[in-house]
Amino acid sequence: MSSIIQLLPDHVANQIAAGEVVQRPASVVKELLENAVDAKATDIKLIIKDAGKSLIQVIDNGVGMSVTDSRLCFERHATSKIRQAEDLFSLHTKGFRGEALASIAAIAHVEMKTKQDQEELGTHIVIEGGKFISQDPAVLPKGTSFAVKNLFFNIPARRNFLKSETVEQRHIVDEFQRVAMAHPNIHFTMYHNGSEMFNLPISNFRQRIVNIFSGKTNEKLVPVKEETDILSLQGFVGKPEFAKKNRGEQFFFVNDRFIKSGYLHHAVMAAYEGLLKDGSQPSYFLYLTVPPHTIDINIHPTKTEIKFDDEHALYAILRSAIKHSLGQFNVAPVLDFDRDPNLDTPYQYQNKEAEFPTIQVDRSYNPFAEDKPSKSFSSSPSYKKPEAQTNWESLYVGLKQAGQELAEMTFENDAVTSSLFEENEVEQEVKRTYQIHKKYIVSPIKSGMVIINQNRAHERVLYEEFLTSMTVNQASSQQLLFPLQLYFSAPEMELLAELKSALENTGFVFEAMAADHVLISGLPVNVTESEIAIVLEELLRDLQDGIPDSSFSQNDTIAKSMARSLAIRTGTYLTEKEQENLVHNLFACKEPDVSPFQKPTFITMSVEDIDKKFSV
Repeated sequence: MSSIIQLLPDHVANQIAAGEVVQRPASVVKELLENAVDAKATDIKLIIKDAGKSLIQVIDNGVGMSVTDSRLCFERHATSKIRQAEDLFSLHTKGFRGEALASIAAIAHVEMKTKQDQEELGTHIVIEGGKFISQDPAVLPKGTSFAVKNLFFNIPARRNFLKSETVEQRHIVDEFQRVAMAHPNIHFTMYHNGSEMFNLPISNFRQRIVNIFSGKTNEKLVPVKEETDILSLQGFVGKPEFAKKNRGEQFFFVNDRFIKSGYLHHAVMAAYEGLLKDGSQPSYFLYLTVPPHTIDINIHPTKTEIKFDDEHALYAILRSAIKHSLGQFNVAPVLDFDRDPNLDTPYQYQNKEAEFPTIQVDRSYNPFAEDKPSKSFSSSPSYKKPEAQTNWESLYVGLKQAGQELAEMTFENDAVTSSLFEENEVEQEVKRTYQIHKKYIVSPIKSGMVIINQNRAHERVLYEEFLTSMTVNQASSQQLLFPLQLYFSAPEMELLAELKSALENTGFVFEAMAADHVLISGLPVNVTESEIAIVLEELLRDLQDGIPDSSFSQNDTIAKSMARSLAIRTGTYLTEKEQENLVHNLFACKEPDVSPFQKPTFITMSVEDIDKKFSV
């Protein structure tokens, strides 16, 4: 029988490996940025076109590569980071597997230019789909320029499964921010389709965070610092009042490497216990430094998961350090039963110096004066003893006559209480709707009853209202007395600029849009000023998760997101008038049966169904 097992060719093996290492354009950005950091660069530029589908280019001023290294770096398992297996437990670099460049070169058109400082000429290499096209000497500056064009050109299935440009761009920005936050000692710049998105100069950790997430972030941060034998912790956590609904601003860095850890996240949430509203997520930017031999990084292709030797100790240290910082900076309330609040110095007197008391003397006072007021009430001229009534019946004389006069008097402001109909002609109004558990509205019908989910019904009503105002006619807006200023990050501001016209059709009025904030002077009629920040945050999150290409579908996504944010919540009490209004508006919709998210809004129960429940 002939043998059926054979070795795969290198280009096939590289494409298979690329499926694990390069999942989307953001994966290429991560690998190239980390290589630039490992090359000891102090200035790194990231250039993106069409959300990475057309071009991903990283330019650094690192040490560069020799002619031999520049060719060898595209081979599988070729790396300068480790020499033996034991080095995996003493890693001080980002990369160590030697698979990234070979995987990227197998599925894209790659152009690399590199030069070492001491060399006169550099090397220019062109690779297409894993095949070397050319390798020539060239006059280049110090460092490396790595350009990846036409990603997944030879794997059309993978290219077709990529999301929209907005989604892919969000993933690229996430990877860029993670690397930039871990290394504030490096100058990072990012360009997308020719426009500058980020320009992050060399700074400290706090300034780097503020430069990435807008200037308003500075007042939200509470510093955290702890030094122990097994862990060195520093960073910042957000104040509870600035917590958001999404988990966008939560970062763990272990030895300058971004990681994801549900266990450590639970430690942070435990420190915030009792300080957050339900469903809110705090911001945190925490940098952990542990001995390299106590962690294992080589457990996931993306290197974002780490195994710790002693997770329980890290949990306890992290929780107590954050709790201590929240209490130290008066963010969390402190209970001290031994403290006497009467001895606290008022705030307005804290910085005030002590003053000597002044003495006032009344020199005209004479304790032996003759006209001293008497303390006896009986001799006081203003007090007269009431005369005794001779007959108690005399107290009620004339009361009946005064009562008759009052009854005959008329006043202009008396309400008209007369009725157009006789009392027997007015039928008693029957209550048509009932609210159950502040969740469902029950209304009787001829065949039985209808049970309506108030949250889903209101979502359907609002969804059709917003969609109509965006596509047919412009909605009315309520003007604010004072414009509202809201701060957003650079990617969120770019997305808001794209959606400005669609949001204005729903009733928003944007007075100004700056680099990191918007000024809103008008709101949709059914949006309150306190809800506007939550509505826009949830809208941006929903849009970043995926916007279809057509503009109608984009309006559809906006209408769905705003309807979900503003709909009546389960647990809200509705008056009888509000219940009836919701029922009438629901059945006036084009599709009252389902919510915008294709869930049923109501069910009907016939009398026969109810009878069956009572049958034995």
